This record gives sequence, C-alpha cells and structure tokens, in this order.
Amino acid sequence: MAVIDCDVHQGNGTASILRGDDSVFTFSLHGARNFPFVKEEGDLDIELADGTGDDEYLAQLERGLEETLARARPQLAIYLAGADPHEGDRLGRLRLTQDGLARRDAMVLGMLHARAIPVAIAMAGGYGHDPEDTVAIHAATILAARRLLG
Repeated sequence: MAVIDCDVHQGNGTASILRGDDSVFTFSLHGARNFPFVKEEGDLDIELADGTGDDEYLAQLERGLEETLARARPQLAIYLAGADPHEGDRLGRLRLTQDGLARRDAMVLGMLHARAIPVAIAMAGGYGHDPEDTVAIHAATILAARRLLG
C-alpha cells in the first residue's frame, strides 16, 4: 500500500505510526516551513519552499509519484488531497491555483488509474480566507475522481 499525502503539512503522524512497517510506503509532498516544524521521516518526503507555485509543485509531484509507484509497487493507494496548498489558504505557504490543484488531482488519479491501482481518497486540510474556495477545491477532487475513475 502507498499513502500519497498532498496536504501542505507533512504527514508526520502517518510517518510516525507506520515507521518500520514495510507493507506501507509513505510519500508526503509538503511545505518545508509549515507545521510541524520538526518533521518525521517518511519513506519519501519532498519539502517545498514558501511560495512554490503550480509548475514546480507539479514537477516535484510527478517525480515523487514515479518514485513511490516504482519503489512501493502498491496494490492500494490512499490519497490525501489537501486544499491547503492553495494560494488563498491562511495556513499554507504554497501558492497553487485552483487549476494547479485540479492538475494535481488529475496527475495522481491518472497515474493510479493507468496502473490499475485502486485508490481511497481522503479530504485533507483547507483553511482558505474564502471558505467557498476550500469547498470548490474539495468538490473538484471528488468530481475528478468520478470522471477519471468512473
């Protein structure tokens, strides 16, 4: 199994709980300076600088996904689709647009679908200045899953 954590905060709890469990591979793509300030060591952690936008984020995500899928060869994936990498988030330090987050979802779900890996999706953080943005981001993830996975 693989955990693909795209919340702006490192998946420290997941990494801590699953440390030493070779049946689960943990991948976290997160802001380097976001809470928690002391990070746990997961199987693959990619830290992003404050202000990282769509293009750099998506390039790092693609690299991380390819490495995760090659190393873990999962039969199941859990995807934590955070809304908090959004540029309008009060707690996040990244600057993804809604289009960038939609492209993130399409990349994750598309790669899993292409490899016939079942996925469970968990909505993760979202602390937008405008709550409607957070709702729209989470709804777009659900709609992407419906469209891409049937």
